Amino acid sequence: MRLLLVEDSVALAEEVQAGLIRQGYAVDWLADGRDAAFQGAVEPYDLIVLDLGLPGRSGLDVLREWRSQSLLTPVLVLTARDGWAERIDGLKAGADDYLTKPFHPEELFLRIQALLRRSRGLANQPSLRVAGLSLDEARQCVQQGDAIIELTAAEFRLLRYFMLHPGQILSKTHLGEHLYDGESERDSNVIEVHVNHLRKKLGRDIIETRRGQGYRFGTSV
Repeated sequence: MRLLLVEDSVALAEEVQAGLIRQGYAVDWLADGRDAAFQGAVEPYDLIVLDLGLPGRSGLDVLREWRSQSLLTPVLVLTARDGWAERIDGLKAGADDYLTKPFHPEELFLRIQALLRRSRGLANQPSLRVAGLSLDEARQCVQQGDAIIELTAAEFRLLRYFMLHPGQILSKTHLGEHLYDGESERDSNVIEVHVNHLRKKLGRDIIETRRGQGYRFGTSV
């Protein structure tokens, strides 16, 4: 899952970005509202974390512009402790959730996880459960029947994306856009390698290859 973090505090942004990367997310970081307005509208992010107090343009203006352009990407806004009016304005402008500074990183990670599930219609599930698999996002492993199957970091990122999009045909290009940040080189052959590794661990039928189209997860089991 690829996230955009928009935060002008370097220390906070570096801490949050590092934590999100450990959680298996690809993260792009911007510190200016003008840059965020453009990049958030043109890049295929799965979720955006947006501070409202930004240089260049306020986060609230950026959020209003995104929603006026029919951008449906979930947005979690960050506000100051006493910024109750900002929270209300942010929700009115189209924010999906908010978090007040200072915050514990674990709360941010859980809110992001919940927003991503909610956006895929999986809000009531305590864990991701698809095609006989239960994904443990904290331990980055998967349970299949009684077996606990360990995953590499890359396998975990790919499987989580598949499980959030069951039954959908996903091209290698699409997967690359959502599994890597904007600075990473995207190699479709690497994705194919990770797909084959998941098949060896979970069964060949769990990921269907659609020739000339991409992959479809969870429809054959």
